[in-house]
Formats: sequence, structure tokens, C-alpha cells
Amino acid sequence: MPKLKYKYKKELKRIVEYMISGGAQFWSGYGAFALFDLMFKMPFWPNRVLSYGIGVIVNFYLQRYWVFAKKRLSKKQIQASAEKYYGLMFSNFLIDLAIVGGLYELADVSPYIGQFVSAGFFTVYNYLLFKYWVFKKKSTRPHHQDPAGKTAMPALSARPHKNRVR
Repeated sequence: MPKLKYKYKKELKRIVEYMISGGAQFWSGYGAFALFDLMFKMPFWPNRVLSYGIGVIVNFYLQRYWVFAKKRLSKKQIQASAEKYYGLMFSNFLIDLAIVGGLYELADVSPYIGQFVSAGFFTVYNYLLFKYWVFKKKSTRPHHQDPAGKTAMPALSARPHKNRVR
């Protein structure tokens, strides 16, 4: 069996972590739905909203701090990714309601089954959006452009070198 290059191993590891985190989102939301349904007899629509929200919160923390983690994050970076993430999750929620609710209302499919259908739909879609938009790594070295619009070399630090005599 051929050895995988480091970048492929790293990406494969990230995909496994993403799947585990997605599973945590699914099962925490699914478990909350079952709890609210079976124990508290909560009506379908409020239950679906609340249980989805619980899963989303679990998923954000796992994705941000484990799957797409960076060593140093500023509050601004965390806030920016949180805004993108929760905006995406809101639009996903509307699609999820259409899938789960539509199957439930129109086809009499149990919401317990509908949630699996919905989760399958979002698996690949969300990975790509998380990687390339929500938790995208920014370049740490700024590039400057010359007047002709061509990218120049990365900017050098303005700080003097430690060993330089002044």
C-alpha cells in the first residue's frame, strides 16, 4: 500500500474529525428531539427548532476548536467565523425544516427518519463551506501590490533584527 503524502494525511484526518463532529451535532440534536418528544410531548415544530439549535451549538465548538482549529485566534477571527457559521446554519435550518417538515407533513415520514435524510444532504455541502469559507485560514503574511497591479514579495517586518547594532 503506497504511503500518503503529509497533506493528504492531514486532510483525511480533518475529514474524519469533521464526520465525528457532524455525528455529535446529529446525535445531540436527534437525542434532544427524542427527549422533548417522548418525555415532554413537545409539538413537532417547537421541538425541531430547539433540538436543531442544540446540535448546532455543539457542532460550532467542535468545528471551530478541533476540526478547523488554529493555534492562535483573535476574538475578531472567532466572531467572524461564528457569524458566518450561524448565518449558514440558519439557512441550513430553513432547508432542514423543508426536508424534515416536508417529509413529515406531506409524505407522513417520521421526523426520526427525516433527520437522517436531512443529515445526508448536508454532509458534503457543509464540509466544503466550512473549509473554504466559514473557517478558512487567512494568509499570515500580507502581500503588497505594485502600481501595475502585480503581487510583490511579502512585506518584511519593520522591527529591527535582535542582533543588529544600532
